[in-house]
Amino acid sequence: MSTVTSKDGTTIGYETMGAGAPVILVDGAFCYRQFGPMGALAPLLADQFTVIMYDRRGRGQSGDTLPYAVEREIEDIEVLIDAAGGSAYVYGISSGAALAMEAAAQLGGKIEKLAMYEAPYNADPGAREQWETYRQQLGQALAAGQPGDAVGHFMVLVGTPPDQVGGMRQMPMWPMLEAVAPTLVYDAAALGDDRTVPLTTAARVQVPALVMSGGAGFPFMEASARAISEAMPNGQFRSLPGQTHDVAPDAVAPVLIEFFS
Repeated sequence: MSTVTSKDGTTIGYETMGAGAPVILVDGAFCYRQFGPMGALAPLLADQFTVIMYDRRGRGQSGDTLPYAVEREIEDIEVLIDAAGGSAYVYGISSGAALAMEAAAQLGGKIEKLAMYEAPYNADPGAREQWETYRQQLGQALAAGQPGDAVGHFMVLVGTPPDQVGGMRQMPMWPMLEAVAPTLVYDAAALGDDRTVPLTTAARVQVPALVMSGGAGFPFMEASARAISEAMPNGQFRSLPGQTHDVAPDAVAPVLIEFFS
């Protein structure tokens, strides 16, 4: 593992594999280098690219500095780009896709190409109300020192029946989720106060961008992805047949290789 120091002094842990143009992978909620899908994706890209996997702040081997702001995570991506030579391709998934888009809007040509998979924006009025409730519950649980409750609120948000959450607490991975529960606030911040598609931000992304969704996922994911791609000056949309929000690494890898090559 290597480290870089972000602008606010936070240590960011990362590792690289492969050779070629650098590609930075940006994880979604809960995930980091040792936990999540990027660990399986990276080797599939490493034959053609230098793949950079990093722990978002507050996770894995990365530090954390309060108060949090989305801008701090953009600075983390920027310092990784600088360590890679000054420019890179970036791929983000879920809330990591939202963060990657914000970075592309702010960092200009440092991100040469942007790929996104299912940033979970949702413009439905009912979803906005649910989002507001979730953010309140999340803040209350963490303030009360109850990370398990924070994880539970997230699970309900993404569709887990409430009566099944208790059983999930007995799963071996639950302590790992609790350990990074405070970073759920960071994911929420990346998606914004109302979780609607940030068309203004998308319009500021000038570099070539590939915005993807799964063909077997929630319809609002595809609608949001299409709206983002259409708002981008150089955006394109692509659906991955048969894929859900938990996209298979071997399904997305060939698409990324084609786009970044």
